[in-house]
Amino acid sequence: MDMTLGYLRESLSNHLEHEVCQRIYKKLRVKHYANEEEFVKDLNDLEMDFLNQVLEKEIKYAQDEQDDKRTRELNEVYELLF
Repeated sequence: MDMTLGYLRESLSNHLEHEVCQRIYKKLRVKHYANEEEFVKDLNDLEMDFLNQVLEKEIKYAQDEQDDKRTRELNEVYELLF
């Protein structure tokens, strides 16, 4: 699995109480994406909106923890949502 998608999957595991998150997480678990661009193209609008919200929180948390690597990796996916 792409390292960026690995960080994303780990971050999503913190939000599995949401049905949309469960669907996104399942995509990451079941499908084998070559990179984050391929993954983002496979999302529908609802999933993209949800992921946008989650990534804002997760990136802020990574910044607060001064985890520059995690911040960069999650930001790569966040930027692709636009």
